[in-house]
Amino acid sequence: MAHINWKALSRCYLRSQLIGSAFNTRGLQNIGLAYALEPGLQRVHARDAQGLQKARRRHLKLYNTHPFWNPLLVGVFLSLERKIAMGLFPASSLPKVKSTLVYTLSAIGDSFFSGSMLVTWSLLTIILLAAGQYWPAIVLGGLFFAALQLFKLYIFYQGYVQGLIFIQNLKKWNLINWGGRLKVLNSLLALGFWLVIWPFSWHIIDFVIICVLALGMAWAFRKIQWSREVFLLAIFILALLLPWADTGMLINF
Repeated sequence: MAHINWKALSRCYLRSQLIGSAFNTRGLQNIGLAYALEPGLQRVHARDAQGLQKARRRHLKLYNTHPFWNPLLVGVFLSLERKIAMGLFPASSLPKVKSTLVYTLSAIGDSFFSGSMLVTWSLLTIILLAAGQYWPAIVLGGLFFAALQLFKLYIFYQGYVQGLIFIQNLKKWNLINWGGRLKVLNSLLALGFWLVIWPFSWHIIDFVIICVLALGMAWAFRKIQWSREVFLLAIFILALLLPWADTGMLINF
């Protein structure tokens, strides 16, 4: 078994950014995963052509997860492939471990990244843009992007060095609960955006009434499990029926 040098690792990391580009309806992200792992697998199985082919087939099975976790999983899979080549990990156990990791991280990614963190960035950006702060909005986007790249690089390295041990340590990050906290922050940011775009000629009492009604309707629609489209239609109809609707403020707003 050959050691995976830094050149091969860097190629694997860079390719992990492109895994979703080969998305297909049969294996989802499997082709991109196999492409990302290829430089490392060639090093691991440099003297075993048959072992290389088996490793390639192992990673051409169904694969799909949140894109922000791809570098971590590429690093973990390379670590496991090295152990398989050394006889320290049974190849037959990889599919079960792989499916568990993929779907667990996918759920966490959808909740924390897509459902919370990206929404926080979006709300902060539109608040800055609505307030006319264009350069701060651009700088904020650059900072978020740079932080994401550092995060991906870190989890790739730790995934390769620590393997499954890092997955255990990942539980300590408590991302699900942090996602819940970010959702609370996002609700406050949504209120902040409303305040930024709210016409100053409207009375603060009108604003408070609208907030209370919106929260009450949101709670009611959640209880009866109606669609969000129905909720938005109800909000619009309510706004038309309120006393200020005939002033034209609603249309200007």
